[in-house]
Amino acid sequence: VFAVNGFLKVATALDIGLSTKCVVIPKEMGMCHKIGYSEMRLPNLMGHTSMAEVIQKSSTWQHLVNTDCHPHVGTFLCSLFAPICLDTFIQPCRSMCASVRASCAPVLLCQGQPWPASLDCDRFPGDEDTCLAPLSKDYKHLHKVLPKPTCQTCPAVEEFFTHKRVLEVFCDSNFAVKVKLSKKRTAFEDQEYNIECQVEFITQGSLLPYETQSMIQQWLLINEKCIERMSPTHRPMVYLLVGNIEEGIILVKQVYRWQRKDSQLTLATQKWRQHKCL
Repeated sequence: VFAVNGFLKVATALDIGLSTKCVVIPKEMGMCHKIGYSEMRLPNLMGHTSMAEVIQKSSTWQHLVNTDCHPHVGTFLCSLFAPICLDTFIQPCRSMCASVRASCAPVLLCQGQPWPASLDCDRFPGDEDTCLAPLSKDYKHLHKVLPKPTCQTCPAVEEFFTHKRVLEVFCDSNFAVKVKLSKKRTAFEDQEYNIECQVEFITQGSLLPYETQSMIQQWLLINEKCIERMSPTHRPMVYLLVGNIEEGIILVKQVYRWQRKDSQLTLATQKWRQHKCL
């Protein structure tokens, strides 16, 4: 049983001509390896006729999938770039497209990209046809709903501060996370970031460390423009991100550059254990 079974609606679907073939989803398409099936139709629903074209065009969407902007963003994109190998093409429903677009278009816009015309939701069938439909509305009740990062104005990177000032900021914040950033180049000459998150301490008791780590990683992926300002070179750099969770939204308020010689941040983190906020 493959994952898309839960999405399928029953009715008519797109006929497949003799010109299509079943091929194994290549290892380069990482975003389509956990969707529940291993073979795809080529040409696909985006009109790509060669595997090289599929890999190149789909790779630009891996970043959006990593942001986890919508529970079905991977299923939606893979149904187009790597459609399941059945007797008919199964397109995503218009409602699934609209739901993914509502959550993920702001993330694209944060990176200076509008929602593309090639993914215009009007091109997809209505829910009365055979198509991939969103899971039931019970989905959100089955999973813990965590605060979401959002596109925001990049906080300034602070390099000069006292440990007392840092402690004051900690007192007014929900979380403080130490992050190591380094750049790498992808096969297509795009810049990609290795994001290593290490939760040093958290002042928000209701969140577990791995949940905070996941949310900070999403914040960094969504606010990539902030990473570009923070990491001008390919040399790994360490930062402390401090922020608040307000009305289910994660906001990073302060960014401190953590340099090896910087004793003030180290002192602040050591004193925090015994520190009493006013």
